[in-house]
Amino acid sequence: MSSIADGNAVQYGDSRKLAARARLHTEYTIAKTGWFPWVAGQLPLKPGDRVLDVGCGPAWFWAATASLLPEDLLVTLTDLSSGMVDEAVARCSALPFSSVRGCRADAAALPFEDGAFDLVIAMHMLYHLPDPAAGIAEMARVLKPGGFLAVTTNGIGNMREIYRLTTVFGSAPTDPAAVAFGYDAAEQMMRTQFGNVAMLQYPASMRITEPEDVFLALTSYPPGEGAGEPQLTRFRQAIADAFRQGSGALDVSRETGLFLSRKPV
Repeated sequence: MSSIADGNAVQYGDSRKLAARARLHTEYTIAKTGWFPWVAGQLPLKPGDRVLDVGCGPAWFWAATASLLPEDLLVTLTDLSSGMVDEAVARCSALPFSSVRGCRADAAALPFEDGAFDLVIAMHMLYHLPDPAAGIAEMARVLKPGGFLAVTTNGIGNMREIYRLTTVFGSAPTDPAAVAFGYDAAEQMMRTQFGNVAMLQYPASMRITEPEDVFLALTSYPPGEGAGEPQLTRFRQAIADAFRQGSGALDVSRETGLFLSRKPV
């Protein structure tokens, strides 16, 4: 069965398809603090730290939080997509960091020396790896003793009100990212690697008021992407029914968390 993790080269050649999905979160999340600032507030960073972002995407995180972070960070941006790396470096070059560099890299074979970084962050990307545990081990390798790995992912109940609609395409009614690498996998793999892990869940929900944004998000990746007209017609009807039942809005649960581990000294 196809999923959000299939066809990465096409999905993440640039940020356009990702933006369709991100719009649901940026436009409709209900929270006291935005997702990126909330994550930034949990990171144990100090001025001058060497930071590696694995699977950096278009670097929206850094653009949104640069003013909230300690000074003089040395930021390294990596992604399997060279297009994403180029976009990320361009976006971050004007930000107030001590240095910014980028390179195309496989998360399971990082081109850095042992102990090269004070903090490694991997935001919503480990579910793309064939072997997430191998990626975590590689990130641990490039951390200095006492350094931190920060990983974000989703729980199995994340956005269940939306994913129920994708059964029209033959998909399971659950977040495919959480199925591939959810809360349980993150906790187990990080504890196995580091001997410790702390989990914090982002306090948020969603209230979506525009049906078309749901349609665009869930047809931006397989199996919705490339579905035939009969399926797309049924999908639009399922979305319309859900909004009708919600009196013009779709209330959506969120299960999104940050897992933090410290490398033993």
